[in-house]
Amino acid sequence: MALNGAYRNGGSHRGSFKVDRPSHAASNLRSSSFKARPPIRRSTSASFGSNSNKYGDGVPGRVRVAVRLRPRNAEEQVADADFADCVELQPELKRLKLRKNNWDSDTYEFDEVLTESASQKRVYEVVAKPVVESVLEGYNGTVMAYGQTGTGKTFTLGRLGDEDMSDRGIMVRAMEDILADVSHEADSVSVSYLQLYMETLQDLLDPANDNIPFVEDPKTGDVSVPGATVVEIRNQSSFLEILRLGEAHRFAANTKLNTESSRSHAILMVQVKRSVVREEVLSGEEGEPSELGRPFRPLIRKSKLVVVDLAGSERIHKSGSEGHLLEEAKSINLSLTALGKCINALAESSAHVPIRDSKLTRLLRDSFGGSARTSLIVTIGPSPRHRGETASTILFGQRAMKVENMLKIKEEFDYRSLSRKLEVQLDKLIAENERQQKAFEDEVEKMHLEAQNRISEAERNFADALEKETKKCQMDYMDTVKKLEEKLVLNQSKIDHENSVRDNWSGQGGHVFAAEEVEVKKLLENEVNLRKAAEEEVNRLRHQLELNRQPNVGEESDVVKLTKGLEDEARQKKELEEEVIILRSQLSQLTLEAEQMRRCLDRGGADSGFSAYDTPTSPFRHSQLKETKSGHKPPVATLFEQVGLQKILSLLDSEDASVRIHAVKVLANLAAEESNQKRIVEAGGLISLLMLLRSYEDETVRRVAAGAIANLAMNEANQERIMAEGGISLLSLTANAAEDPQTLRMVAGAIANLCGNEKLQTKLRSEGGLKALLGMVRCGHPDVLSQVARGVANFAKCESRASSHGMSSGRSLLIEDGALPWIIQNANNEVAPIRRHIELALCHLAQHEVNAKEMISGGALWELIRISRDCSREDIRNLARRTLTSSPVFRSEMRRLRIEC
Repeated sequence: MALNGAYRNGGSHRGSFKVDRPSHAASNLRSSSFKARPPIRRSTSASFGSNSNKYGDGVPGRVRVAVRLRPRNAEEQVADADFADCVELQPELKRLKLRKNNWDSDTYEFDEVLTESASQKRVYEVVAKPVVESVLEGYNGTVMAYGQTGTGKTFTLGRLGDEDMSDRGIMVRAMEDILADVSHEADSVSVSYLQLYMETLQDLLDPANDNIPFVEDPKTGDVSVPGATVVEIRNQSSFLEILRLGEAHRFAANTKLNTESSRSHAILMVQVKRSVVREEVLSGEEGEPSELGRPFRPLIRKSKLVVVDLAGSERIHKSGSEGHLLEEAKSINLSLTALGKCINALAESSAHVPIRDSKLTRLLRDSFGGSARTSLIVTIGPSPRHRGETASTILFGQRAMKVENMLKIKEEFDYRSLSRKLEVQLDKLIAENERQQKAFEDEVEKMHLEAQNRISEAERNFADALEKETKKCQMDYMDTVKKLEEKLVLNQSKIDHENSVRDNWSGQGGHVFAAEEVEVKKLLENEVNLRKAAEEEVNRLRHQLELNRQPNVGEESDVVKLTKGLEDEARQKKELEEEVIILRSQLSQLTLEAEQMRRCLDRGGADSGFSAYDTPTSPFRHSQLKETKSGHKPPVATLFEQVGLQKILSLLDSEDASVRIHAVKVLANLAAEESNQKRIVEAGGLISLLMLLRSYEDETVRRVAAGAIANLAMNEANQERIMAEGGISLLSLTANAAEDPQTLRMVAGAIANLCGNEKLQTKLRSEGGLKALLGMVRCGHPDVLSQVARGVANFAKCESRASSHGMSSGRSLLIEDGALPWIIQNANNEVAPIRRHIELALCHLAQHEVNAKEMISGGALWELIRISRDCSREDIRNLARRTLTSSPVFRSEMRRLRIEC
C-alpha cells in the first residue's frame, strides 16, 4: 500500500509515503555511539509554571515519543540518488541510527520507531489510541506532531482520507473511536478548531474571530479560550465538514522545501463530557454499613483531547522565505524555540520554566508537565542534505521523553442527574409497590375463597356422615327395642305359663325364671355399650370436622411432590434429547467417514519419476567446473589457478559492486566442486560468505552467497562448521527478510542439506532453522516448495532413524512446529518432486509410534493408504505398506474403518 496524496485536503502534493522503495541503508559493523531511551524520572513539576506541586492523588505518566520516517520524495530521489539515507531505522529494537559519516553513527531509542512503510492505522494505534482511551476514561490528552517542514506532520494528523480510507489521519480516527464509545443520550462531544498565526490565536471555524484572548484559572492554572467557536458533534460526517472548513482557512504558502507549507500551528480541541455512576457504601455511627444499602453517586467527567499540528521548523537559506514569508518563518521558529526551552527546563527539573515566552507554550501548559497524557510524534526525512534539521528534531524528541506528567481525572457531582434518576426510581418503586399490593390482595382473596370452599365441602361431608351414622344408630336402636319387646312379650307369656305351672307344680321351675332374667340383663348391657360407641363415633367425626377447617398442610406437600416429579420428568426428557443429538452426530460422522473412504478407494492414478531426497546433490551450481571434452578447463578453474583463492576472497571487500558480485559468483562456482570445498573453508571462504550474508542487502550478493553456502553444506564436516559460525541464524534471518524466489530457493536448499545431519537436529530447531524452512512456503514458487519438501523429508528421516535407535522418544519436532497440515495438504501435489519428498516424509513420520494418533486426527492415514496403493515408486509403496502394517495404532484405526491395506 502506498500513502500518496496531498497533505492539505485539496492542495498540492507535499510528499508521499511509499512502501515499495528499497532501503539504501546498510548495516554498519563498526562501533557507534549509543544514546539510550531516557529513564522515567519522578519530576516534581506539575506544569510549565509550577515546580512545587507533588503527585497528590494523580497518576504519573511520562511523555511518550514516537519517530516516523518520511520516504524520499521525487526531488530527493533525483538529487540524492547517489547518497544513502542519513538515518537507519531499527523498529524491532525501537532504535534509529543517525549517520555522522560513512563509518560512525549515533543511536537513539524511542518509545516507537515507525518506518516509511508504516500505515496510518498503525501510527494511530501506537501513538494516539492510548491517549484517546485515557480521554474516554476522564483524563486530558494531547497528541502533537513536531518536525521539519515537509516531513509529514499534517499528513499524519489531519489527513481526511476522502480518496483512500486507509489514509485517514489521527484526527479522523480519534473522533471515530470517541463517537463509537460515548452515549449520545447521556454524553456530549464538542469541538473547537484554532490556529496560532504570528502569535495571534484565530478561529478556523469563524475567520472573523481573529484575535481570541486567553483566560487562565488563578487556582488551577488551566488555560481556556471561551471566545472560540464550539460545535457539538453527533456523527462523523459533521466532524469531517468541520475539518474541511478549518483546513480551508488555515494559512499555507509555497516554499523551496514544501509546495504547501503550513504557516501556523493548528490546534484541535475536543471536549468530552461523560456521565458515570460510582457505587458508595454509607456507614452508620459506629462505622458499620448502613441499612440504606449501597447508593449510586452520579458524576460528570470532563476531559479534553488536544491535537496539535505544529508548523514545520525551517532554515531561511534553505526555504528561500522573503518578505512576509520571512516574518512568518521567524514567528514559527520563535514559538518552537520557546517550546523547546520549556521542555528543556522540565527535563532538567529547572526551578524556572519560561511558560510565558510564547502563546504556544501557554496553550500547551497542561500537555508538558501538567495533568494530561501526552504523545509526541516527531517526523523526519531521509535526505542527507537536511541532516542538521533531522538531528535537531531527534534531540527534541529525546528531551521530551524526560518530561513526566501527573494524570488526574476531573469529576463533578451531577445533582440534576441524581434528582432525575431518583424521581424515575421512585416512580418505578411506587408502581411496583402498587402492583405487588394488588397481587397480594388478589392472592389473599383467592386463598380465602379456597378456604371457604374447603370448609363448606368439609361441613357437607361431615353432615352427610353424621346423618348416615345417626340413621344407622336409630335403626340399630329400633331393632334392639323391637327385639327386647318381643323378648319381653315372650318372657311375659313364659312367666304367665310358669305361674300357671307353678301353681300346678307348687314351687317347681323357679330356677328357670332366674336364668331368663340374667339373659335380659346382658341384652340391656349390650344396648348401653352400643349407645356409648355411637356417641364416641359422633365425637370423632366432630373432631375431624375441626381439623378439616384448618389449612391443609398435606395438600401443599402433595403439590411439592408433584412439582418435584415434574422436574425429574423434564430432566429425564432433556437427557433423552441430548442422547438423541449425540447419536445423530455420531451417525453423521460415520456417514462422512464412509463417504471419505469411498472417495479414497475410488481415487487412482500412478506417479512417475522420483529423485531421492537424501542425496546430497545441490540445485545451486552456477556452472560445473569440469574439463571439457577437448581437455580445456573452464574459465573459472583457470582463474582459480592463475589468480589464487586468497586474491578471490580479497575481491569480496572491493568497493566496486560489480567486482564484488563477480567474486561472489566465482567463489560459488568453485564451491560446487567437492575437491575445492576444503581449501575454501580453510582459507576463510565460509566465514566470508557468512559475512556477506549478514552485511549486504544487495539481492544478487545474498542469493549467490546463499547458493555457495548451500554447496558447502553438502559436506558433513562443513555442516558442523556452518552451525558453529552461526550460519543457521543468518540463513533464518535471510529467509524471513527475502522475497525473491531464487534467493529463497538457495536458502531453502542450504537448510535442507543441514536437515540431513542427525547431530544438528536439536540445534537446527533451537536456532530457528526449522521454523524458517517452514516459513518459506509463503512464497508458493514450485522450486522453493521443492527444496522445503526435501528439507522436511531429510529431517523426518533423521528423526525416524533416531527413534528406531532409541535416541529419541518424544513426538516429531515437525509436528510440534505445525508442519503436519502443510505436509498433508501437499502430499498429492501436482509437482512430482514436491509430492515424492512429502510422501517419504509422511512414511518416516508414521514409523514413530508417538506420532500415529496425531497423524490420524490430521488426516494423514488416508494419504498413507493412497501412497501404499497409487505411488509410482515401488520402494515408497512398500515403505508405506510396512509402516501401516507394523503400527498397532494404524492397524486398529484401519480395522475400525474396515480398510484393508
